[in-house]
Amino acid sequence: MNASLPASNARVGFMSSGDYRESLRRYRPTVYVDGRLVESVADEPAFLPGINALGVSYDFARDPARSALMTAVQSERGVTVNRMLHVNESAGDLLNKLEAVRILCQETGCAQRYLAHDALNALAQVSARIDDARGTTEHRSRFHAYLEHVQNEDLALGIAMTDAKGDRSRRPHEQANPDSYVHIVERNGQGVVISGTKAIVTGAPYMHELLVMPCRSMGAEDADFAICCAVPIDAPGIRIVARPAGRPGEKLEHGAALFSRRYGQSTGVVIFDRVFVPWERVFYAGEWEHSSVLTYSYATHHRHSCIGARAGFGDLLIGAGALMCEANGFDPGEKSNLREPMIELIKITEGFYACGVAASVYATRDAYSESFMPEAVFANIGKLLLATQIYDMHRLAHEVSGGLIVALPGPDEDHNPATAATLAEVLRANPDVPYDKRIEVARFVEDLTASYQGGWYSVISLHGGGSPAAMKQEIWRNYPLGDKVDLVERLLERGVLHDTTRAITRNRQPGRCCDTGCTQPGQAVMVPMPSAPKPRA
Repeated sequence: MNASLPASNARVGFMSSGDYRESLRRYRPTVYVDGRLVESVADEPAFLPGINALGVSYDFARDPARSALMTAVQSERGVTVNRMLHVNESAGDLLNKLEAVRILCQETGCAQRYLAHDALNALAQVSARIDDARGTTEHRSRFHAYLEHVQNEDLALGIAMTDAKGDRSRRPHEQANPDSYVHIVERNGQGVVISGTKAIVTGAPYMHELLVMPCRSMGAEDADFAICCAVPIDAPGIRIVARPAGRPGEKLEHGAALFSRRYGQSTGVVIFDRVFVPWERVFYAGEWEHSSVLTYSYATHHRHSCIGARAGFGDLLIGAGALMCEANGFDPGEKSNLREPMIELIKITEGFYACGVAASVYATRDAYSESFMPEAVFANIGKLLLATQIYDMHRLAHEVSGGLIVALPGPDEDHNPATAATLAEVLRANPDVPYDKRIEVARFVEDLTASYQGGWYSVISLHGGGSPAAMKQEIWRNYPLGDKVDLVERLLERGVLHDTTRAITRNRQPGRCCDTGCTQPGQAVMVPMPSAPKPRA
């Protein structure tokens, strides 16, 4: 793609989904799936649903009807880039990113590429903080050079953050096997050598590069484990042990796995065995005191993105539930037993999405990097709501759809001369909806909620971006409880003076003095989407 710096106000070389798939052929990663070595990731059927899903982020950026939302101007360079690779410059950018992720996940279930956005924004913040602490510009320069490379090449980045961890009760330096965390094993004039294991890397097999980041706060004894760097997916010493994406090949010809045979997500265990990383790709190495900034910043950005992702998934359930009601011969507007669960499904989806909107509106400018950070309380509440209510979303979809979604005979019977005609006759409900259309929706709901893939959506919603306990911790840590205590004490006329030594009043709200919150003149606003985007072929 375009390796040189684009001209001012130019667009970088946006790939299409076909270009992206072809670009994977330039890499030769060592990848195993289903117990065998993969010869070509681009041609591996087990990864095709994942490659398709990432491809949507490429095609949408080139689509004139969507490009205003799916791209952004990186003002420092004056170039238009894919929004999934953009460092936010306003609260409006966060709103646009939230909506972009929702649109992508309406199409794909899980777009995956938004993790790159979250990591790049966190890296912008931590590299600036390290430089300010040291009085240098080295870390900013490395990051901006890498950001330019990623944006110009329109790369897909895998986020290698979650370590294998070993004994969870012990810190990294206390592990019996040091390779349960990625760590530095050697430093020299050219760079660092790293070893260890990252256990959950989204989309690992079909990424161009990996961003290696620590998954927790580090102490001084853990300095060798405080490593943040970028490596090509096929760097010598990297092995990826992956699972298939979606449900590829499952009754492909007869109509099962209607959604997840087309779109899915692979994850991989990535093993680093003395992988060399040149200094220009090392964002920090040993700066343990800054590891908490990176993990906190990434988690906040990522939880904000997850809100948009699961809202897109909720849109799929809402649409499928309404179609299932119609196919069964009912109108939810006239049947309260169907209308109530449909409203509940809408309330859940739009409720946690509203938290994402609030986290965008109340975003703050980072004091070091000048990028924008979602408001932490709203971001964590939204993620906590979706994490714990994903099971309710599945239940509500089941409630309005009926038991047919798991009681249908297998799709082979639709083509069996001995059974097909009878099934088409007796299993038709609404006379206006043909049998094949009814069972198509039923199998769609089954695929999303009652299959292996449905269980997968539940688990990634619950634990993706951290466990519910982690989100509760951040809500308590950031919620302005002190303001609420002061309010009640004032109303009680207790005359209690503000006392910073009282633990219960320590957290305070940073002054929301108006309905709109603090905005910058000319700040970007969310780009409206067309009412009816063109369907994909």
